[in-house]
Amino acid sequence: MTDLKNVPDYVPGHGLLKGKRVVITAAAGTGIGFAASKKCIEEGARVFISDIHEGRLQKAQDTLEAETGQRPDYAICNVTVQDDVDNLISAAAKSLGGIDVVINNAGLGGTADLVDMTDEQWMSVLDVTLNGCFRVNRAAMQFMKEQGGGVIVNNASVLGWRAQKGQAHYAAAKAGVMALTRCAGVEGAEFGVRVNAVAPSLALHPFLHKVTSKELLAELETKEAYGRGSEVWEQANVMVFLASDYSSYMTGEVISTSSQRA
Repeated sequence: MTDLKNVPDYVPGHGLLKGKRVVITAAAGTGIGFAASKKCIEEGARVFISDIHEGRLQKAQDTLEAETGQRPDYAICNVTVQDDVDNLISAAAKSLGGIDVVINNAGLGGTADLVDMTDEQWMSVLDVTLNGCFRVNRAAMQFMKEQGGGVIVNNASVLGWRAQKGQAHYAAAKAGVMALTRCAGVEGAEFGVRVNAVAPSLALHPFLHKVTSKELLAELETKEAYGRGSEVWEQANVMVFLASDYSSYMTGEVISTSSQRA
C-alpha cells in the first residue's frame, strides 16, 4: 500500500509564465511567498519580490539566485502603509518594465479566543491581512487598468469558510479577502484584469512550526485526506496556474487548495 503521507515529487517548470513580469509580496522566509517566487522563476517569469523584513529579503535574493540563476530586485513594503504599497508597484514596474502579475501573499495570523481578544489583536490582523490585501489590489488594479490588463492572485484561507477556535480575527479577515476577490474580479473584467485567490488549508513551513503547537498541527493534519499538510510549493503550483493564461476564463474565483472539503 502506498504511504499517503509521502510527498509527491517536485514539479519542474513548464514555461507557463514565460516572459511574464511578476510581483510577489511577503516573499521572504520559507513560506508560500518564497515558494511562489521560486516557482514563477522556474516557469519563465521575471520576478520582483517584497517583504517588511529587509534582511530576510536579501537572504531570499541569495537563495533564489543560487537555486534558479535569477536574482530578483526587491522593495521593502509594509502593506499597512499606502505609501509603501504605491512605492512597491512603482519600483516593480520600473525594474521589470511593467507588471503582468501580482501575487498578493501578505498576511498576519495569531491565536486568541474572542472573549479575550483585544482591539489591538483584532485590528492588527485585519489591517495586514484584509486591509493590506485591499491596498495592494487597488494599487495593482490602478496600474494594470492604465497598462491595459494583468492578473492578481490573492492568498485567502479555508478559514474564510470554516470555524476554528481562536481564529475569529484571521477567519474574518480571510473571508473578507474572498469577498474582495469576487468583487475585484467582476470590476477588473471591464478593463482586462483578472483577480482570483487560493484558499490553503494547511501549508507546512518552519515559521508555522514556530508559532503553532505540535499538537495542533498534528490534529489539523489528521483532517487532511492525505494525512499531511501541503508543501508550500504545492500551493505555489496553483498560484502559477491562476497567474497563467491557462486560467484565462477565471475571475473572482476562490480555489480551495486543500485535500478536504471546504
